This record gives sequence, C-alpha cells and structure tokens, in this order.
Amino acid sequence: MAAVSTLSFNPAIVCCSRSGLSSNSHNTKAHFDSKKRILDVGMGLLAASVMALTPLEADATRIEYYATTADPPCDLSYARSGLGFCDLSVGSGEEAPYSELINIHYTARFANGTVFDSSYKRGRPLTMRIGVGKVIKGLDQGIFGGQGVPPMHVGGKRKLQIPPELAYGPEPAGCFSGDCNVPANATLVYDINFIGIYSGNRK
Repeated sequence: MAAVSTLSFNPAIVCCSRSGLSSNSHNTKAHFDSKKRILDVGMGLLAASVMALTPLEADATRIEYYATTADPPCDLSYARSGLGFCDLSVGSGEEAPYSELINIHYTARFANGTVFDSSYKRGRPLTMRIGVGKVIKGLDQGIFGGQGVPPMHVGGKRKLQIPPELAYGPEPAGCFSGDCNVPANATLVYDINFIGIYSGNRK
C-alpha cells in the first residue's frame, strides 16, 4: 500500500473569509485567526451547532479500514447515526466525563487516507470539552459515547469514521478565497488517543 500523504497548510493563509481581507491593518488579526481556523477545522470545533443529526440505519456490514501501512486492520462497527467506530485498545482509566475537559492526541484523515491535521505534528495533545456540542457530532458521540457507541476510557485508542452528516455536511470548512481545507460532504477518519482528563476540572 502506498504511503499516506499529508497536506501542507500555510498558517499565514487567512481562513476567516472566502473573499479575503483587503486592508493591511487586518493582517495581525488575520494571521492569528488563520492559525486558529486550521486547528479548529481539524478537531471539528467549527459550525458544530448548525450540523443537524440525520439518523441513518445501522450498516450490518463490517469493513476493514487501513489508515496507514503500520496500523492494524480495524473492524468497524456502525451506530444508527452512521458513525463507524472500533477500539484499537480499550483504556483502563476513567470514562470520558460529560462536559469536562479532556486531553487527547489525534490524527485526522480524509477517507482516501490523506492526513489533514494531527496533534502529534504540533508536539502536544489537545485539550477539548466533550459531550456538549463544542466539537462536531461524530467526535462527541465517538468519544463520550451514546446510540450504541461505548464511551472511551483514559488510555484507550479508537478509530472513528465520521460521515458528512456528523461532520460538516454539505458545506466546506476552513475556506479562504475559494480554497477549503475540508471539502463539502467529506467523510472524515480520526484516530483518537485518550490521554487523560484535564486536571484543572477538579481544582
């Protein structure tokens, strides 16, 4: 199998408007917003509130998905929502807590295997709030659980295949001047490593 390719994103690209910014006075804000937009798109932190959940019948067929040549085969199960999931390893720690901050590492790919974002590349895990609609529906359900998907436990590793209905739907995401990081109706694949529960929750 061919090696997985990786998209290269220029953090200087302005991602906040399709038409771009015409004034040089906006350059500093644009640079900051563009960096945030790339991270937000990767972890599904954009437009989560407007993505309507379209229930889909469970697909009884199990398939094997190979993310890279180094990954073991992953036998996906499907929730009624259409979310595909499988555990590469089940954690022995606490369950993902509702509405609290958790720390995860992740790699995000398109269905063809192309990586479009990864916390590993940045060298640090991501802290995110789970279960309350702060991320796309597929990530909330895939980590917190529900509709037949068991919750992840600290230390666990899980693969998620997220259909467009649970991701960004018919609209592209992270767009600037017609160039979008995530195309419309994209199926996304996430490899999640649940590192731990953020200690600041319980101070």
